[in-house]
Amino acid sequence: MDELTAILSQFDLTSVIDIALVTAIFYGVLRLFAGTQGVQLLRGVLVIILVGALAVNFSRLTAFTWLIRSGGVVILIALPVIFQPELRRALERLGRTGRLFSRSRDTTITSKLISELISSCNRLSQLRFGAIIVLEDQTGLREFIEAGVRIDSSVNTELILSIFHPGTPLHDGAVIIRDDRMVAAACVLPLTQRPLSDTSLGTRHRAAIGITEDTDALALVVSEETGSVSAARNGRLARRLDERRLRRVLERFYESRGQLFDVQGPEGEVEESE
Repeated sequence: MDELTAILSQFDLTSVIDIALVTAIFYGVLRLFAGTQGVQLLRGVLVIILVGALAVNFSRLTAFTWLIRSGGVVILIALPVIFQPELRRALERLGRTGRLFSRSRDTTITSKLISELISSCNRLSQLRFGAIIVLEDQTGLREFIEAGVRIDSSVNTELILSIFHPGTPLHDGAVIIRDDRMVAAACVLPLTQRPLSDTSLGTRHRAAIGITEDTDALALVVSEETGSVSAARNGRLARRLDERRLRRVLERFYESRGQLFDVQGPEGEVEESE
């Protein structure tokens, strides 16, 4: 009790700033790991560190204090191994240049591109053609582009319908769009490994979630079974989008290039990362 009183007596403005900085760091780390499989594990590690720090400072148990301090070294060594996928994603987020350094876009071109994408999704939905269209943002998708079939074409509804027509050689993969050009088709995307609450979600939806877990891309999916349109970003999937909501998602994407936002809104069904 005397030690606690002594600590409180030394509490001043510097202490407040110190605590605020530590709190901001913890909050920032949790934000970087948000939407990943490791976020629950990270919270557990932070709780252990906090309890250990309190135990070391306020207990007089020599052996227990030694164990906590020795365990802290082991945790620091193990963290990069345990959180390797999450750390990579967090570093990619920090390394994105953001809007300050992004190229300005012609609003006319952007408006035309959004209209073509909406028209394509509507036609694909009506015809029940399964499709996945990935829009590249700051994180490059070069490895997926090179593994696909290069096409380098302007975005137009007729070509997209031809690509995803059932039975054509390119219909099973994804189309990747960079800026206002379709750069590749038949691209193979990584599937999310986390369990989804809706078991009816197929490979296309899992691929849309998977590519957006590791990049800042936006993925549009048209279901072959139901014709419904979905959008995925940051590992989160907004489903059953009508034309108005789809336009809003696309406008937010092109207005906030290099920044993070979630595709879900107050309406619609959302599948989130655990």
